Amino acid sequence: MGGAIAAGHPLTAEAGAKVLRDGGNAVDALLAAAFTAFVTEGPLTGPAGGGFLLVHEPGGEAVLLDCFFAVPAAQPGVMDEVLIDFADAGTQAFHVGVGSVAVPGLVAGLEEAHRRFSTIDWADLVEPALALASQGVTCDEPRAFLHGILSSILLREEEGRRVYGDPARVMTGDLRATLERIRDVRAAAVAELLPEYADDLSDYQVIDRVPLKTTLLGHPVFTAPPPSRGGAIVVAILGQLGAITEPSAGDVADALRDAYRASASGKLTGTTHISVVDESGKAAALSSTLGSGSGVFRGGAQMNNMLGELDVIGHDLRPAGTRLPSMLTPTLVLRDGRARLVLGSAGSVRLAGAIAQVAWQVVGRSARVGDAIAAPRLHVDGDTLHVEGGRSDESTAALEESWNVVRWAGRNLYFGGVQAVELDPSGTLAAAGDPRRGGAGRVVA
Repeated sequence: MGGAIAAGHPLTAEAGAKVLRDGGNAVDALLAAAFTAFVTEGPLTGPAGGGFLLVHEPGGEAVLLDCFFAVPAAQPGVMDEVLIDFADAGTQAFHVGVGSVAVPGLVAGLEEAHRRFSTIDWADLVEPALALASQGVTCDEPRAFLHGILSSILLREEEGRRVYGDPARVMTGDLRATLERIRDVRAAAVAELLPEYADDLSDYQVIDRVPLKTTLLGHPVFTAPPPSRGGAIVVAILGQLGAITEPSAGDVADALRDAYRASASGKLTGTTHISVVDESGKAAALSSTLGSGSGVFRGGAQMNNMLGELDVIGHDLRPAGTRLPSMLTPTLVLRDGRARLVLGSAGSVRLAGAIAQVAWQVVGRSARVGDAIAAPRLHVDGDTLHVEGGRSDESTAALEESWNVVRWAGRNLYFGGVQAVELDPSGTLAAAGDPRRGGAGRVVA
């Protein structure tokens, strides 16, 4: 089946593209890509991850599966604080260790999506990840940079050092046995990694959520509802831009400020995203995360640290089983009842603004998806406007008349990592990954 896929790593995208070439649908391709991302993007996603999965079939209703993290009945240990140096973004403290691990739901969500939408056997969709895990993955420049930033977390334990100790190559052999268990027993394999959460995982339920909905220049837009905070920000930004004829950069900055006003600032946490559309018009989008990762490795996979993401979840005690808040925001734009644009982003609190800016470029300015992703972005933090490199001096100088502007020298992962596919009005498919984070797109004829 033809289609298009975009993901956070070229090998992730290629795994999904192969499924499309072999006749699988958009959800089949997304699942194969998601399992492969456990291998290729291990600091960002994995069996101990959580996420939101958005699916739409032509003429049908959009479905959002909440497979994000839940609060355990008992916290199993203490958290440690580590300081991470993010270069231009300064240093940030992260809370890691066994006490930071929340109840993961990602594999349960993938299993539910397979049950409802897939056409290919589960085991066959895990197979590409298994084959890759046996070989390991060469580190390209974006991965080497990310692994270097996160080294004090990734190399915290001996098992992590076995995986990430070689800066040039990720040694993923330990993960193969875990993937085999996921192949054989599906989501039940996660309790083997986290036996202390066996009861919590037994009680865990993937939740159907009603997506938030807005319109952008007559195009229906669906995005993530609570417990995601990002969807409301996307809706607010697009609503403000859509009400203005030819918005300027200043108008975009104002829309970002107004939408983010009630939002907490966020750390550079690890997130990845997969977007797919197939030739039938079925669309699927998955945003998943491990937080910044806990530094705790089991079965070759890093556990999450979502209980340690205190700037996102707060310090208040939460009842066992409740969902933690998130910024993950898979988003879908329709045209005539079919997917026009499918997208999502990494980038913590900045990801919602990145999604909205790319959607506006594609729908509001008729930019091709690759150009929209490559375009320089803005981000508002209080009274400060961060301006990504690549914008003209004249445009930036105009913004400085109203804002405290921080100029960035070039493209930077600070401004998110959007992965998007589109079906343009002429019927042409396109896919693009974000160069800021080493993403990739594939179109299958």
